[in-house]
Amino acid sequence: MGEVIGCHTVDAWNLQLQNGNDSKKLIVVDFTASWCAPCRFIAPFLAELAKKLPDVVFLKDVARDWAIEAMPTFMFIKEGSIVDKVVGAKKEELQQTIAKHITEPASGSAASSS
Repeated sequence: MGEVIGCHTVDAWNLQLQNGNDSKKLIVVDFTASWCAPCRFIAPFLAELAKKLPDVVFLKDVARDWAIEAMPTFMFIKEGSIVDKVVGAKKEELQQTIAKHITEPASGSAASSS
């Protein structure tokens, strides 16, 4: 069963990112904040998705190094490349984007869904 993994240190983040890249799994990074109402709204849905999709790695991280302008923002990483993103608490778009990238090989270029 999958889970949402919180990364509270740079070392933890780097380890989880490397593990995900090594396993060639899709990594979904959730940029969130405790004060963010849409983030709190989407959190239970994200946890449920993680349980249903053990082959997807879900990570939480601090947004500063990623130039995140809105929360929640979800970045999709595959084999070390950003392949997509979803901005906002959009359950259907989040689920569709995960499904799209579970079946596609990494392309090496970032796409934007907003």
